[in-house]
Amino acid sequence: MNSLDYHKNNSNTPLGDGGISLIECPRDAMQGWKHFIPTDQKIKYLNALLKVGFDTIDFGSFVSQKAIPQMADTKQVIDRLLMTDDRTKLLAIVANTRGAEEAVVYDAITYLGFPFSISPTFQLRNANSTIEESLIRVEEIQELCIKNKKQLVIYLSMGFGNPYGDLYNEEILLHWADEMVKREIHIISLADTVGVATPQQISFALNALISKYASTTFGVHLHSTKNNWKAKLQASVDAGCTRFDGALKGIGGCPMAQDELVGNMDSELMIAYFQQQNNLMNLNQDALRESLLIASEIFI
Repeated sequence: MNSLDYHKNNSNTPLGDGGISLIECPRDAMQGWKHFIPTDQKIKYLNALLKVGFDTIDFGSFVSQKAIPQMADTKQVIDRLLMTDDRTKLLAIVANTRGAEEAVVYDAITYLGFPFSISPTFQLRNANSTIEESLIRVEEIQELCIKNKKQLVIYLSMGFGNPYGDLYNEEILLHWADEMVKREIHIISLADTVGVATPQQISFALNALISKYASTTFGVHLHSTKNNWKAKLQASVDAGCTRFDGALKGIGGCPMAQDELVGNMDSELMIAYFQQQNNLMNLNQDALRESLLIASEIFI
């Protein structure tokens, strides 16, 4: 069975009316937090989020504990998650083949996410590898995913520019998206890692990719401020995007990126936006309120 056959046979129907897939990213919110969040608190928060009805929870990572100490307890966390609703899937981030080998043994994990930066500087900072080395890792991790009935999600990080002066243009983004499609990656998320994307950039990239690759799902992982989140989200929706990453309270950002982090797009704002369009109407509002309360206790 090739990866396309597997993708078709195991596609997860998005929750909510209108085909919207909302991916909640507590891992992204927690990984750069200034103090270690106790394992019990992480578990409490994640179990609350699992009741809300998100399509996917980006819950943890199998990466270097030295580089990201906040995620050192991912293995302890996953053993205590209550997977009572099989509509919501788990995604774990990996940075190399060894991390993928650790992650694929867990039946509860459906997706492995790999951050592939189109900025050479950031790829070295984030994964200690060149872009060429990372492409080899993608191929190895994809093979592991197919063998173990997982799906690989590629994040094209620094997808709209970078703060390092590395060459960036839209053709570079489209080139690397094409390279991932050639390797039968069927979920690709365009990541605005440092919050520099303009609505025009988002619109151009999504319109170009969605129309060209019908069998690939293109999502967005957008970082934003309170002033520009809606314009970025609207540009994504207008371009036909249906897969969106966010984090409650708008917390998060890669600690390997730069000193001043721009937070994730706030899931609470996104939910209100989509519900105004009669999408995501079947979320558990009580569980959402509980999750927001726990988030307020953790992120202080």
